[in-house]
Amino acid sequence: MKDEQFLIAARPDLAEQLQAWAANLRQERRLSAHTLDAYLRDVRQFLTFLTGHLAGAPGLADIGDLRPADMRAFLAHRRRDGAGARTLGRSLAGIRSFLRFLERRGLANAAGIQAMRAPRQPKSLPKPLTDNQAVAVTKSGEQLAEEPWVAARNAAVLSLLYGCGLRISEALALNPQDFNGNPASLYIAGKGGKTRMVPLIPAATAAVRQYQDLCPWDLEAGEPLFRGVRGGRLQPAIIQKEMRRLRSALGLPDTATPHALRHSFATHLLAGGGDLRSIQELLGHASLSTTQIYTGVDTARLLEAYQKSHPRV
Repeated sequence: MKDEQFLIAARPDLAEQLQAWAANLRQERRLSAHTLDAYLRDVRQFLTFLTGHLAGAPGLADIGDLRPADMRAFLAHRRRDGAGARTLGRSLAGIRSFLRFLERRGLANAAGIQAMRAPRQPKSLPKPLTDNQAVAVTKSGEQLAEEPWVAARNAAVLSLLYGCGLRISEALALNPQDFNGNPASLYIAGKGGKTRMVPLIPAATAAVRQYQDLCPWDLEAGEPLFRGVRGGRLQPAIIQKEMRRLRSALGLPDTATPHALRHSFATHLLAGGGDLRSIQELLGHASLSTTQIYTGVDTARLLEAYQKSHPRV
C-alpha cells in the first residue's frame, strides 16, 4: 500500500506507525503479499470509517481511546455494506494485529478490542460423494497410474479414507505392522495425540493387501506403509493430485477431494442408521457438536430427494 493511501485517512503520527506496521508484517512476519494486502486494506477501511465516525482523520490519540463500541459500530457499518461474517472476521483480525503492534510500542491499549469476539462464522455443510461415486474412487481398476503398484497404493489409501473415515494424514502415518495377521480394527493416532479404534472393513483390508503384494519396496516394521515412487513416505499432495485426475476421469464435482471421502463415510453411516455418538468416536471428534453437522447433510439430501420425487412439488 502506498503512503498517500494512509495519509487520506490518518494523521501523520498514525500514518507513520501504519508504515512501520506494514514493514513489520512484510519483513519480520513474512506474510504473503495477498495476506498483507488484505490486512492493509482492512485497516484502511477502518480508518476511513473512523474519519466519519470521529468527524476528522484519526491520530494515535484517537486509536488509544478506542472502545469496543467503536469497533461494533464499524462492524455494523461493514455489515450494512454487505460484508459477510468471514469478511468481518478477517477485518477484525487485521485491525487487532495493528493494535497489538501499537500496544507493544506503548502507543495504545488494545485490551478492550482484543476481548471482542469475532462474528460467528456460518457452518458450511460438508459435500460428500454419493455411494456409487465413493466406491468408484476406491477401485484399483479406476486408478489412472500406469504402474500397477502405484494404482494399488492409491486405491488402498482412498479405501481407508472412505472405508474407515480416516484423515489423509492418519492413513499415511500407518505402518506395515498395523496390518499384521488379519486385524479387524485399526488403532489410529488422531489430532492432539488422541487414539481411537476404527473397524477395518474387508474391502479396505483387501485393497491394502493388494498394494503390499505389488509394492517393490521392503515394507518392514516401523517403516511407512505407503511409499512414494522413490521409496520415501508418501506425501498427501500425491493423493490429492490423483484425486483431481480421478475427478476429471469419472466426471466428479470439484468438491470430490480426499477429505470428502471422510465426509462421505460419516454421511453414509448416518443415512444407514448410525447414531451420532458412535460416528463421533469413529471420526475422532472431540465434541459431538462437530459431528452434528452431518445431520444437516442428511437432511439436505432428504429434502433434495423429496423435491425431485414428490408428485405435488
